[in-house]
Amino acid sequence: MKTAITELLGIDVPVLAFSHCRDVVAAVSRAGGMGVLGAVAHSTEALEIDLQWLEAEIGGRPYGIDVIVPAKYAGSEDGGYTLEDIRKLIPAEHLARVAEILQRYDVPELPVDDDGPTVRYDESSVAAPFSAGQADQLLEVALAHRPSLVVNALGPPPPYMIERAKEQGRLVGALAGKVQHAERHVNAGVDVIIAQGAEAGGHTGEIGTMVLIPEIVDAVAPVPVLGAGGIGRGRQMAAAMALGAQGVWCGSVWLTTAEAETHPVVKRKFLAATSSDTVRSRSRTGKPARQLRSAWTDEWDDPDQLAPLGMPLQPILVNEAIARIDRAAFRAGSGAEKLANYFVGQIVGTMNETKSSAQVVFDMIDEFIEAVQALARQLDA
Repeated sequence: MKTAITELLGIDVPVLAFSHCRDVVAAVSRAGGMGVLGAVAHSTEALEIDLQWLEAEIGGRPYGIDVIVPAKYAGSEDGGYTLEDIRKLIPAEHLARVAEILQRYDVPELPVDDDGPTVRYDESSVAAPFSAGQADQLLEVALAHRPSLVVNALGPPPPYMIERAKEQGRLVGALAGKVQHAERHVNAGVDVIIAQGAEAGGHTGEIGTMVLIPEIVDAVAPVPVLGAGGIGRGRQMAAAMALGAQGVWCGSVWLTTAEAETHPVVKRKFLAATSSDTVRSRSRTGKPARQLRSAWTDEWDDPDQLAPLGMPLQPILVNEAIARIDRAAFRAGSGAEKLANYFVGQIVGTMNETKSSAQVVFDMIDEFIEAVQALARQLDA
């Protein structure tokens, strides 16, 4: 295929795969698309290891990296909080709320050896999650390698990110849920806009993909646009490109692939879910993020209970709780199993079969071709 995106990125098909799993990223890049590694959960050491592995696996094929630096979050005016700062700001009633949920659902403590927790660090010097300080460290590791594309998934990329990436000859992308966001990104120097509709998993806005893509395409032309949100099949890819997108950005569809490192219990939930089984909730990150509805989201979306904190306080508040839930969720019928969830979009309703990541790409392109040919036949009739 030949589009502005395939030409710009040097790929065979305009399918970009966002995934936190390096195996998915490698598989999609090898299949002719571009894998984009979500790095927000990585330490700098883990990112170094994964990028070395990834480049060895894919040879000279293109890949990208995605970080999260929100335009505004608690403490951003002061340069961002450290973990120590955040822990001091978390209200006691929120700590009690988390403890009460875990106790009521009978979620056990994490095991601790005789020497205490296995991971120790100076919280006064550790940047908070989703902060510019964290992203800056990850960006420096990434630019020491050779990702072709650097993407910010939440808000406009900070000027230093754009400057550093372009100094190294890398392209910059950013996700947008409104026309104003896309225009702001382009004015800042972004090369690729990902128009992400409300159907998408993770942090997303309220405007549907069908409406959003043509609005953004018209607003930022000739900057190329990728369609995202509710796209995991060839017919959806054809629809996005008919609306003016030059390719697609997919995230959720890889979560049930053979390579995905999705928690097995959550993967089973995904495979059984319908498109109605997701909800935009602030329960994990403090910002609205579409995820699988579970007892966890129900607890935090209860209007009679405490509301979630903002970003980055909420992820620090619930981080250990989620780790405890994930560890205990393997026990069938347990409270932890009921609570377990993860980010996923409305496309989950068709993610009902485990395939290899490469097969997902091939099936998507085959169905895309069939859809385009069917439309062409209607013109010939």
